[in-house]
Amino acid sequence: MEPTSISLWVVILLVGMALVFDFINGFHDAANAIATVVSTRVLKPHTAVALAAFCNLAAIVVFDLHVASTIGKGTIDPSIIDYHVVFGALVAAIFWDIVTWYYGIPSSSSHALIGGLIGAAIAKAGFGSLILSGVVKTVAFIFISPLLGMLLGSLMMILVSWFFRKSTPRKVDIWSRRLQLFSVSAYAMGHGGNDAQKTMGIIWMLLLSGGYLQSSDSAPLWIVLSCHVAIGLGTVFGGWRIVKLMGQKITRLRPVGGFCAETGGAVTLFFATICGIPVSTTHTITGAIVGVGATRRTSSVRWGIAGTIVWAWILTIPCSALIAAIFWYLGRVLI
Repeated sequence: MEPTSISLWVVILLVGMALVFDFINGFHDAANAIATVVSTRVLKPHTAVALAAFCNLAAIVVFDLHVASTIGKGTIDPSIIDYHVVFGALVAAIFWDIVTWYYGIPSSSSHALIGGLIGAAIAKAGFGSLILSGVVKTVAFIFISPLLGMLLGSLMMILVSWFFRKSTPRKVDIWSRRLQLFSVSAYAMGHGGNDAQKTMGIIWMLLLSGGYLQSSDSAPLWIVLSCHVAIGLGTVFGGWRIVKLMGQKITRLRPVGGFCAETGGAVTLFFATICGIPVSTTHTITGAIVGVGATRRTSSVRWGIAGTIVWAWILTIPCSALIAAIFWYLGRVLI
């Protein structure tokens, strides 16, 4: 399809919406990167968000665009993508993020976006429009990423406890506070690398469908830069409602626990991003925090709160898919 003057304005509108979603993603998911370091009082909130935002941007030079490729070409059939599909997906993702932020629920921006794509695609072309390998991989990691985060968080806590077994509590605390600066930076970089690429994939998809890019073209530099800047700015403004829940209500964290949770989560995110798997940073850090808490004793984890969070995870894709289907129909009238 050749670009037209009319479609250009539609593209500009939708690119703007995508960057708004990216900003909200950073705003909503800021807690994932900084909740532990703020709750353990290693860093003050404003210092923590500044560090996280910088690491979100630094991810641009660390990761290739494998996740963006999965979103842009590996989730739904590229031939059915049009402005209405992208519009429905973005509205659904933004709506779900705002609702869950308002109620302080750490849901997944990533899965809200993917659920939106799935719902809009099904509304337009039925279930045959889905690329099952990409969808199954994404859905599977709803469960795998928190479990992997939990496992690695637990293992880190066990290893650190063994390594410092002859040290005084004060020495452990001092070293943990220093190490947490590195672990929170690594987690924030993984967050920027995985989550910014999801919005890149949407914009890439939009430009392909509008004829502004060829299928063989890579994502332009302006897309990469604008997405990283948008998510970094969102992180600066932060999602403070969710910080308290993530950092204190699930389990009480000390600096050593914060370091272990962030390290386990960061390894999970680096692995997923390198493999091109769009995962939830929310799921990952929640699993890691639960794993750290469970190494002390299972009763130290508030399982009721953790269960509420899991329900939010389960409902995110179907709810955002339904919202996207509704707005796909509305988009056909409005755009």
